[in-house]
This record gives sequence, structure tokens and C-alpha cells, in this order.
Amino acid sequence: MKNGKRPTKAQKKILAFYGFHPEDWLISKNTSTELVILHRYTERTRHIPKHRDSEIT
Repeated sequence: MKNGKRPTKAQKKILAFYGFHPEDWLISKNTSTELVILHRYTERTRHIPKHRDSEIT
């Protein structure tokens, strides 16, 4: 499995919008339509959709 990277500020906003704690999740894959996130401790993978910034802020 690919190593996860720390989320950027914009990605942290997306994670918080969906109710995830950004400090517990790593970004495994970043596409134009979704984020694939990996839990830092349990290695559980989740797929969350991306929206325009205007919907999140």
C-alpha cells in the first residue's frame, strides 16, 4: 500500500467538513473528484468526494 502524506490546509478543511479529525488521517490519493484517506493508526481506507470550495466554507 502507498504511504500516506500529511493533509494540506485545504484538505484539512475537507476532512473537517465530513467530520473526520485531520490529525488522525493521511492522504493516500488525491484526485480531482475524491480524496482517498488512510487512518494513521488503524490503516482503514475511506473514499470521500470533493466539492467546490464554496460548498465547504
